[in-house]
Amino acid sequence: MAPGHDLRRPYKRAAITDQERRRVAALRRQEQQRADSQHRARCLASSVLSLPSGSGPTPAEPVGPVDQGEPWTGPEEVEMEEEEEPGKERDLNAARASRMSGPEVRRWFARQLMLPEWMIDVPTSLRGDWYVFPRPAGNRCFVVSSNGTTVSRARNGSILHHFPSALPNGARTKDVSGPSSSFSILDCIFHEPDQTYYVIDMVCWRGYSLYDCTAEFRFFWLNSKLMETGACNPPSHYHKYKFSVVPIYDCDQAGLESAYMGPVPYTKDGLSFYNKHAHYQTGNTPLALMWKDDKCSQHVLDTDGKGQVPAQQQVVLELRDDGKLVTSDDPPVIFGCLDGEFVQKTCIVTHQ
Repeated sequence: MAPGHDLRRPYKRAAITDQERRRVAALRRQEQQRADSQHRARCLASSVLSLPSGSGPTPAEPVGPVDQGEPWTGPEEVEMEEEEEPGKERDLNAARASRMSGPEVRRWFARQLMLPEWMIDVPTSLRGDWYVFPRPAGNRCFVVSSNGTTVSRARNGSILHHFPSALPNGARTKDVSGPSSSFSILDCIFHEPDQTYYVIDMVCWRGYSLYDCTAEFRFFWLNSKLMETGACNPPSHYHKYKFSVVPIYDCDQAGLESAYMGPVPYTKDGLSFYNKHAHYQTGNTPLALMWKDDKCSQHVLDTDGKGQVPAQQQVVLELRDDGKLVTSDDPPVIFGCLDGEFVQKTCIVTHQ
């Protein structure tokens, strides 16, 4: 090889999209929250085990001043009191929500659903770390069973149905198992044509919170526990609506083909992608994605209040200083370009 002639070429790493960056950040936050929770649990266990068995203080036990009118707490206890664990507060709110009524409960439920983002890029770990399932068409809702009745609430918090069900503590029957105060919360889509609640996620089960559990565990728990209750049986006197699970696949070639083209007993409305390690996060999250096209959804186009497709579709674009119209993706997608003179005449504000 002639000197100075190097066949090696610099390798340029592919750009990381904004959505991928936010996915990584969301997983890191989950990992940190779990580490913080484990640390609090260890501190609590250490504090409990170090408490004396007798009624009086031991020589090794520090005694605080008694003339200040306030109980003394150790440094570990002070730290635990100052920091409020988000997961614990959320679990308490879920328990309270099962007993709420009126505008208060509507406002609470309106903020609790885990909402996907549009899939604008392919996750780097799609094959190994993601699930996909065909999303049923219908009303997204929470279904809560508690105190011998079952209530479903739409995304705005309003009541969709009030009915008896075979869910735990979901009907006033004699063979109710478990404490009467237990409650369950399911994330569902109500499919109007066959009057069925298709369960896409499980938030709480018999009072046990699944918010901080991974999607992999929640889906396993959902498929195993829901069948045990008889909620998937045909409707009856104490079970007005049927519940059913959706088929969930790994994001390999076979799974994607089955979710995209495979037959399902309901009207398909796109594909939902869930990261296997994602906790149930309220609001929009990049760890849940939605894909729609004309092959897997009847509602790929925007519709008006009457369900009709308008003559023109709307899109929001960003106008750059050079006149280019781009999307907010990272990197942005260029849709067109406006003439500089036209921009000045119309006084359109550009984005730096």
